[in-house]
Amino acid sequence: MAKPPARVLVLGVGAFAHSVLQILKEHGAEVGCYLTRDYGHHGPKSVGPTWFHRDHPSPLPILREFCPDLVIPMGVDWWDQPWAEEALAENWPLLSPTGEALTIEVSREHSAALCQEHSIPVPQSHLVQNRLEALALMREQPRPYVLKNPLCSPFSPIHTIVCETVEDTLGWLEHIDYAEGVFLQEYLGTTEAGHFVAVSGGEIVSLVTNQEYKRAYTGNLGPVAGAPLAGIVEQDSEDRYGLARQLIHPLKPWLEASGFQGILQVTAIQHERVWHAIEYNVRLGVTTGALLLRMLQNPLEVLGQLVRDESAAPAWHPERKLGVSLTLAGYGYPYIVPSVPKLPVQVSGEVSSDLWWNEVDSEAGQLYMTHHQNLDMGHRIADLNACGPTLESARDQVYEDIRKLRCLGSYYRLDLGETLWPPGT
Repeated sequence: MAKPPARVLVLGVGAFAHSVLQILKEHGAEVGCYLTRDYGHHGPKSVGPTWFHRDHPSPLPILREFCPDLVIPMGVDWWDQPWAEEALAENWPLLSPTGEALTIEVSREHSAALCQEHSIPVPQSHLVQNRLEALALMREQPRPYVLKNPLCSPFSPIHTIVCETVEDTLGWLEHIDYAEGVFLQEYLGTTEAGHFVAVSGGEIVSLVTNQEYKRAYTGNLGPVAGAPLAGIVEQDSEDRYGLARQLIHPLKPWLEASGFQGILQVTAIQHERVWHAIEYNVRLGVTTGALLLRMLQNPLEVLGQLVRDESAAPAWHPERKLGVSLTLAGYGYPYIVPSVPKLPVQVSGEVSSDLWWNEVDSEAGQLYMTHHQNLDMGHRIADLNACGPTLESARDQVYEDIRKLRCLGSYYRLDLGETLWPPGT
């Protein structure tokens, strides 16, 4: 049996990088982080060595010197970087599909066509290039649509806008940026859930079912934020809600033909008692990744199996059946605001939950929420995670601990587990 990875390089920032680095370090790995964005450096720096992309425009020299057994990207935007082709040619052990296999996340139009080809239910969808095409579509097929970026990227000019009526859709179509076109996906309601599988060694192994609280405020109010404000993850090796069976397993011929290996998540909407695939992702996930790794007794071994294309053999912690994530959002989030001052972040008392830092900076031993003096989005301060034998035990822990954090104008959702759970409700 191959040894688990001894050295891990994460490409990312914030709570995602902080959590993955810390958990894998606790399991014996030597870890480092290539900081891919200009913010969210404090957490990763507290765990191990880091390299900032502005000082190191390419991670290739770092890869050659650090020689990782496992490379974990936070997102899929690595694929269009100037160094990507050379990195692939050097065959670094990347926890990500490549080539054709990557398109299931990167191209929404391609993934929708793929589902139709394999008889997987999907909402009706259309790709348009400009406002005139969008309005013509609305005249021909007037219905509410979810507006999305056609190519999945954190830097796209459009972030998901959920329109619940025809009038909502028409209103937004007059104001969005069409620089990359817009992907219109039929709105089918709010009964949503996700499921993660491991694809390797010719097998599809179910891992967890998850729920993301994507709207900013309690009661599922406010805009859909750039990243979820809370989440629930449940061990689900048996695929009890049928998401993998209905929406992933039919893709097995394509997964094999494209050489897909790694993590695959489907997000689905249940409409008229039928699950419809609305999106596929090929990464650990900002909300789910840390909880999944905490639930595994052997996270390093499983990730190593995926990059070596061996059958995944997860071993689960029996007392960590469910996990929850709760975000402390800072002043202004998720809106664009003209300025945010350097506000202190205070932690009073011992925090038992995992505490993963996002957009904070440290100065003379004091933590501050990242500030700006021009138009920019408000900031996410931290994510708190906890696992337990029941949803209630994990939820009680994070709510007890998040009250120990203070930053002026910050907030968090109060309805974790009271709405949107269990899947199908």
